[in-house]
Amino acid sequence: MGVTMDGTKQQRRGNTRQRIQDVALELFAEQGYEKTSLREIAERLDVTKAALYYHFKTKEEIIVSLFADLTKPMEELIDWGEQQPHTLATKQEIVRRYSQALVDAAPLFRFMQENQATVRELRIGDSFKDRMRGLRDIFVDPDADLVDQVRCASAIFTLHAGMFLLQDLEGDPEKKRAAVLEVAVDLVTQAHKGGAGT
Repeated sequence: MGVTMDGTKQQRRGNTRQRIQDVALELFAEQGYEKTSLREIAERLDVTKAALYYHFKTKEEIIVSLFADLTKPMEELIDWGEQQPHTLATKQEIVRRYSQALVDAAPLFRFMQENQATVRELRIGDSFKDRMRGLRDIFVDPDADLVDQVRCASAIFTLHAGMFLLQDLEGDPEKKRAAVLEVAVDLVTQAHKGGAGT
């Protein structure tokens, strides 16, 4: 019975933590990271500042925790990719999985895009660069022609650009994401037509 109670308590704690992250990200998007205070986050959540402090002592802790949670699929994808043969099929699967990871982490990536100066000052900037280098290293074949290396790297950035550049275009978001994914997969496929890693 004690285990069940602890499990329930742990689940509640997890839900509160997630609510804090979600509300903080909303406020950061609305008024910017610098202009948002912990007090405002607590007020929006309708909790005391002490209750908020129980989970997070600073705004940076909230962003770092969000970054860790929402980019975990990226880490897992890099780990998976490092274990796979560097074939076209593997790279196409990486593009598909990364596309989904970006969708799942869209609010965080929007925050990073809109608060670039803040991201550079926080620890998440360097962590994100490290993850992107890891993705590049499993994705770009150093023995391929330079043009094909650029095509593979461009596939990753096509997914990023699609998140931001297409959000203002009219149309079904899922169709837009599918179009971006198709272009990214096509870039990888073109890079492999020369026979590298097929």
